[in-house]
Amino acid sequence: MSGNDEEGLDAAESEVDPEPTGEAGAEPEPDPDAADAEADDEEQTPDTESGESEDPVEDAADAAADDETEEAEAEPSLDEDVMPDEEADLLIPVEDYLAAGVHIGTQQKTKDMERFIHRVRTDGLYVLDVSMTDQRIRTAADFLAGYNPEQVLVASSRQYGRFPAEKFADAVGARARTGRFIPGTLTNPDYEGYIEPDVVVVTDPIGDSQAVKEAITVGIPVIAMCDSNNQTSNVDLVVPTNNKGRKALSVVYWLLANETLDRRGAEPAYALEDFESEL
Repeated sequence: MSGNDEEGLDAAESEVDPEPTGEAGAEPEPDPDAADAEADDEEQTPDTESGESEDPVEDAADAAADDETEEAEAEPSLDEDVMPDEEADLLIPVEDYLAAGVHIGTQQKTKDMERFIHRVRTDGLYVLDVSMTDQRIRTAADFLAGYNPEQVLVASSRQYGRFPAEKFADAVGARARTGRFIPGTLTNPDYEGYIEPDVVVVTDPIGDSQAVKEAITVGIPVIAMCDSNNQTSNVDLVVPTNNKGRKALSVVYWLLANETLDRRGAEPAYALEDFESEL
């Protein structure tokens, strides 16, 4: 289930050009200094082998951008239109999703992610449909609950995704590989850290491109947190969310962990605070 040959949980998501241009690609980005921007809109340049930059200057820039995201999330707008059905039955109150900035996309969108976008704000930021985020968390939990916990691998190179990803792994009994994803982890049996998971969860298909690439190579499904600017041709199950914000990632990983435990018949015993990384 790699997204190739129209297979996988979301076959339609694989029917796109991975190098889009014009209408099929990312739309021109408006003013990058738009006020109230609550998401990191920087283009990531993953290392060709690892999916993560090893340049300390770039790392510092990413950290600064994440800090800006956190500052923007400090004063969330709780009156936003974030889904078509205002009466949708959600896992948590819509206000909690809003407070975490789960709905905040970037100022770019791809054709892949159009169906998960509810509207565009006046400052050019795309607003993700929170009801679809909620539904996809449930779907991902249903899927993950069918696997042996130790055969689930979660990967996150993004700074604010590392702690909640590790906490998710601890909660559900999965394995975690955060930070730089070592090439060969899934494909080189001679590598000391070689593992053979049955499914991979990633925080960002861009930053975690090495993990996604290797999952595709060995033919295992990929669940990915995807923002409005992500390509999803190699993703089997998309969870639409702000995948750059500290609070947003904490909420999504927390809900995914508790829902997965619930599907297994275990008592969800984790609070959101357990998944929140420090600044």
